[in-house]
Amino acid sequence: MNSNGYSIYKNNSVNYASKDQLLLMLLDGAVRFAKRAELALQENDVKKTHENLVKTQDIFTELMVTLDTDAGEWAKQIFRVYRFINEKLIETNMKKDIKILQETIPLIQDIRDIWYEAQGKNKASGQ
Repeated sequence: MNSNGYSIYKNNSVNYASKDQLLLMLLDGAVRFAKRAELALQENDVKKTHENLVKTQDIFTELMVTLDTDAGEWAKQIFRVYRFINEKLIETNMKKDIKILQETIPLIQDIRDIWYEAQGKNKASGQ
């Protein structure tokens, strides 16, 4: 029953989250899946590595698709960063090269942190 209650809570938190909250959830997930892929690479678990890299790639693909690049130059620059990260994730997956992933994870974390900071500034200014 606890498992079912948690599932309902988790489902509701996604269904009723704002756009900003969903963005942060996605980025938290991207960091989590990238780190799981890193651990799987260290353990030579090709299947788990692939699954977690694909989940991370899917998140960045979704971020690219939903980004309004007409919003200004900043949006175009963020799109390029998302695309770069996605390309590095694909390269990691193809080569199973942990060094590429270890260089990419800090970028994913930086993107997440930037959005958290932006979210905090929006709340502080009442937006």
